[in-house]
Amino acid sequence: MNKTLNTLFGALLLTGSVSAFAASSVDLTVTGMITPSACEPTLSSGGLVDYGKISAKDLNADRETPLAGQTLQFTLICDAPTPVAVQAQDNRAGSSSREDDYFGLGKINTDEKLGYMTLQLSSPVADGVTVSTIGSVDGGSTWANERTFWTDNMIAAAVPGSLTPLSLQQLNVDLRVSPSIAPTNQLTLTNEVSIDGSVTLSVVYL
Repeated sequence: MNKTLNTLFGALLLTGSVSAFAASSVDLTVTGMITPSACEPTLSSGGLVDYGKISAKDLNADRETPLAGQTLQFTLICDAPTPVAVQAQDNRAGSSSREDDYFGLGKINTDEKLGYMTLQLSSPVADGVTVSTIGSVDGGSTWANERTFWTDNMIAAAVPGSLTPLSLQQLNVDLRVSPSIAPTNQLTLTNEVSIDGSVTLSVVYL
C-alpha cells in the first residue's frame, strides 16, 4: 500500500515539475518596418523661447500668471512623400503645476512646480497646400481634429474635413508656446530661479 502511494506521489511531483518548467519561459518578438525615406524636423530660433528676467512682484500671488505666447516656425522636410506624425515628449515630466498632460516648466527648491506650458499648432501648410491637423492618443489607430500637443498624443496633417494622415514631403506650421507661472503663494521666490521647460518633438512614421 505504501509503495503504491509513494509511486503515485512521485508521479504527481514529476508532473508538477514539468508544468513549472513549461511556465518558466516566454517568447520575445521583435517587429518593425524600415522606411526608405527620412524626415528632418527643425524649429526657428534654434527652438529657444527666452523670457529673460521676470520680477516676482509682477506675478500673481493667488492665481496663475500667463506669460505672453511666442510663436516658432516648425518645419518638417522628408526625402519623399511620407505618412508621418509628430509627438512631443516632456523632458521635465512631473513638473507641471496643472495636470500631467501639460508640459512642465521644471521644479524649483527641489519639489515646487514652477508652472506649465501649452503647445499649439496653427496655419499648417503641406507641400504648398493649406491643411488641417489631427491627433491620436492610441498610436494612430484612431484620429480626431486636434491642434494642441499633449504629453500623450501625436499630431499629423490631413486634408481639411478628413481624419486620415497625409503623406507629405514638406510641412510648415506655426508652433505657439504659451507658458504660465504657478501662483506665487505656492512658490519660494527669495532667490532667482530658472524657467526650465524642455520638450523634444519627434517624427513618428505611420
